[in-house]
Parts: sequence; structure tokens; C-alpha cells
Amino acid sequence: MTDTLRPVDTAALPEAPAAGTRKLKRSIGVVGGTLLTLSCVTPASTLFVVVPDLFGSLGTATALTIAIGSLLCIAVAFCYSELGTLIPSAGGEYAMVSTMAGRLAGWLVFVLSLLVVMIVPPVIAMGTADYLAPVIHLDPSLAGAGVMLLATLAGLLDLRANAWITGVFLVLEVIAAAVVAVLGFTHAERGAGSLVSMQVAGPSGGTDTVTAMLVVSGLAIALFVTQGFSTAVYLSEELENPRRNVARTVLATLAISSVIILVPVVAITLGASDLSELTGGDISAMVTAWSNSAVGTFVSLCVALAIINAGIVMVIQNSRVLFASARDKAWPQPVNNVFSRLGRFGSPWVATLAVGIPGAALCFVNLDTLYGVTGVSVTGMYLLVAVAALLARRGAHRHTPAWRMPLWPAMPVLLIGVLAYILSEQETQYLLWTGGITAAATLYWALYLRPRKDTRWLVEIPEDERVQGLS
Repeated sequence: MTDTLRPVDTAALPEAPAAGTRKLKRSIGVVGGTLLTLSCVTPASTLFVVVPDLFGSLGTATALTIAIGSLLCIAVAFCYSELGTLIPSAGGEYAMVSTMAGRLAGWLVFVLSLLVVMIVPPVIAMGTADYLAPVIHLDPSLAGAGVMLLATLAGLLDLRANAWITGVFLVLEVIAAAVVAVLGFTHAERGAGSLVSMQVAGPSGGTDTVTAMLVVSGLAIALFVTQGFSTAVYLSEELENPRRNVARTVLATLAISSVIILVPVVAITLGASDLSELTGGDISAMVTAWSNSAVGTFVSLCVALAIINAGIVMVIQNSRVLFASARDKAWPQPVNNVFSRLGRFGSPWVATLAVGIPGAALCFVNLDTLYGVTGVSVTGMYLLVAVAALLARRGAHRHTPAWRMPLWPAMPVLLIGVLAYILSEQETQYLLWTGGITAAATLYWALYLRPRKDTRWLVEIPEDERVQGLS
């Protein structure tokens, strides 16, 4: 196993903290944290942007696949909740895994999480153009890049202000999802048995059967559908009473987002006029057919706002990961000095720009490649978190005050096996892309970070978190 973390001897660090660096401030409770995290899951924009691709490959098996993915995410949420209360750090996954499984494992999960946080926002943002079409026609890549830049500007503001902004937008997207669900159920064309019929429209207009292996392959994207619930741990340094509220926020967000996404998916499956329409995945056209153009336009505009909302929250939360990596000295010191700076409103402004601007550029990359790499990265990241959860009760951690998952260690063991199998069923090209990036990161670790283990990659929990109790 890799060398594990030890308490940091500050006297051994010759480099002074960057000017303008200070701790993130605690300003939000469970409600604010849940609103921010739900907005990062962005259930309505996920429903309208990501789920149509699942309909295209899985047809009537889409709801079943998402339901299985949501059940798997319960085990993932348990792992995040226990580790997030043991290690309440803005570094999220990498802080948790580094502490439990060693510095190399933590570094690799950081790289995977960085892939996810850089790719997911532009994937969602590129869906904006489709839902602004009733008002204005825009190129998807340009519209996505514009959303990313707007989200970056909003991300520079105070976190509490953004919690209220995103909360208002979240209400609109939940309304849009509810309208779709009601319309789908009231125009049902088939019975509940179709949800397990495993059928998809074939290229020649016939009907093809969805195999179990195709469902397993689709689970990587299904995990991505609700993936944002885990980002609650990124806010752990800004949540009040993190050892209690992190777990509440993670579990509440998963439960709410699963319902908001799965219920409309079931309604769409039942309400689509035929298998070809369902496989086509044009939800806006279905809504218009079920109601009228005015309702269709309303839903489309709500989704467009939801996507903008998601972009804002993702940039906010993802910038915290980059900020924490600089504070933990993952990079050469000049880079650490820049990324760890906080601005006038208490936000890590350079890290925010570093997440948002490249995200705008990624809007011009092939969408299928972004989906594939994200699915592999999310699965691999969850796998490493599950390994860390398996190690979370050894040594001194056994007695640390924290939320503890039920059915340990069976829960993380089962999760590790299932995730490893899902990973093995992904397309080779996406495994190679992600594997190549991971190999380059390992080389950086071997040549730069490991030889400087006393001054680089010093993952630590802020001191006030070490002594904070559960109450």
C-alpha cells in the first residue's frame, strides 16, 4: 500500500502561505447545502439532457437502469456520509481517500474527480440551445460556452447569495419535471409491465431487445445521472456542524434527486406514443404533443434556466476542489499560491476561473467522448471511495466521532465488486482515454510528488474540524 498520511509538521514547511489565503467561512446549513447540492445534481436538466441518450440506447429499460443505479448510489452515499463526517474537507473524495488509503490512492481519485468536475458542467451546458429553441436558435457549443462563462462570473460571488439564487432556479426545474410527469402519466399508452420489457426501436423501424450486458454498460451513465449528490462533501468546510450536516445533506440530496428524475422517466416511458418516439428521446416534442406549444415552451425555458443554474453550482463546488488541492500543495509553489487565493466575497476566485474557462472550451469537444470518459471516471472514483470506506474503521479512526453506515463492511465490499464489474463492461476507447490520463497522473506522482513527500501533497483537515463534535 502507498505511504499513508501523518500529521503535518508545519515547521518542516519552508514555504509561507500565499498572501490573501484564508480559510473558507461557514455560512450555510443543511437546507442551503441541500439546495446547492441538488442544483449540482440538476435533476431536471439531467432528465432533459442526459436521459434522452439513455432512451436512445436502452428504450423501455431506461427507468429500470436508472432505478438500479439509484439503489447502488445508496451504498455510495453511505460511504460518502461516513467518510465525509470523518474527513470534513473541501477536497472531498481525495481528502477522504488520501487519509484512509494512502497518498497515491488519494492523488488518483483527485485526478478522476478533476476529470468529472471539468467535464460534467460543459456536458450539461451544451443542452441549453435545445431548450432555448422556442425563443432563439443557437449553436449548442456556443450556447454551452456562454453558459459556462456566465456561471463562472456568478461563481465569484458570496456562497450564501448563490444558495438563494440557485434555490429559486431549482424550484422552476422541479416544476418542469413535475409537469412532464403529470402529462406522461395522464397520456399513458402502455402498462407498467413495459418498464421491464427491455425493448428499443431498431434502426430499420423494428424492435430490438435490450440485453442485460447493455443495461450493465448503461449503469455507468446511470450513476452519472445522480452523481452530483456526492458533491455535498465539497462544501463540508462551509457547512455549519459538518460532522452532522454532511451526512444529512448527502442522503437528502440523493433521495430527492432520485425521485425528481425517476418519476418523470417512468411517466415518459409509459406516455410515449410508440417505441420510436421513446427511443428518439425528444422530450420537448412529447410534452408539446401531450399538451400544447405554450406548455412545451414553458417547460423548455424552465429547463434552460435549470441548466444555467447547474452551471453556476458546479463551478462553485468544483472550484473548491481545485482550491483545496492548492492548499494541500499538489502543484509547484507558484501554482499553489495562485489557486489558493480567496477573493473579496470569500470565494476562491482564481480556482473558479480555472474551472469555468476550460469548461467553456470543452463545449467544443465531441459529446459522446465526454459522456464516455465521465462515466468511466465516476465509476472509478466511486470504486476508490468504497475502498477507503472499507478502511474507515481501523486504528484511531475507529473511535473518531462520525456518522457510521449500516451493514459495514458488507456494504463497501459489495459496492467494490459491482463497480469493478461495471467498469470492465465499458467501451475500450473510453477506458483508454481515462487510463491514459490516470497513467500520466501516476507519472507526475512518481517523479514530482512522491520525492517531495515532506513538502508536497500534504492532505490535511483544517484544525478546527479535528476537534469538532457531532452535536
